[in-house]
Amino acid sequence: MSGTTHQHEMELAARKQQLLIRSAELRVTLAHQSQTLQGPLAWADQAVSGTRWLRNHPQWPLGALLLLAVLRPRRALAWAGRLWWGWGLYQRARSWLARGER
Repeated sequence: MSGTTHQHEMELAARKQQLLIRSAELRVTLAHQSQTLQGPLAWADQAVSGTRWLRNHPQWPLGALLLLAVLRPRRALAWAGRLWWGWGLYQRARSWLARGER
């Protein structure tokens, strides 16, 4: 084995070691920076889970609305208006997002 080949292999080994160290540093940095996103992402996961649950169990919110309508008709009308507005907002957002995906 010639001296230049041996020197080249040593340089490659040193470069590999530097890259491994840099990779480890980047993993630590990424893990540290991702901690700031854990709270908002957990909240978003809960919101998605809640929406799925409501979609799969519509009888519960409808039952609560019916009970509210019987016990407090004025409050039920106020909540119905808010829900109608929220539904419209949801539909507009969904439509807007669907246009953006094209």
